[in-house]
Amino acid sequence: MTTDEERPLAGALNLAASVRNCGAMPTQAEPELDRGKRFALWSFLHMFGSAPDLDVAFESEEDREAARNFMDLLAASEGDGES
Repeated sequence: MTTDEERPLAGALNLAASVRNCGAMPTQAEPELDRGKRFALWSFLHMFGSAPDLDVAFESEEDREAARNFMDLLAASEGDGES
């Protein structure tokens, strides 16, 4: 089990590993601890079906809720361009 201090780093490492595994970024990708950049990386991975679980990628419930809202917006927009 990780401590509260280790959890953000563990989440960032898992997110960075997902980025490397999907080939979206170079293998030298460093763990991203900045909340905004972490969200951007997760969003990119989500759109390509390779995003880690929310509880792994995000430390705070606020960030997880923002990710859920993002997923809802994407799902709602899927039918917008159809006639």
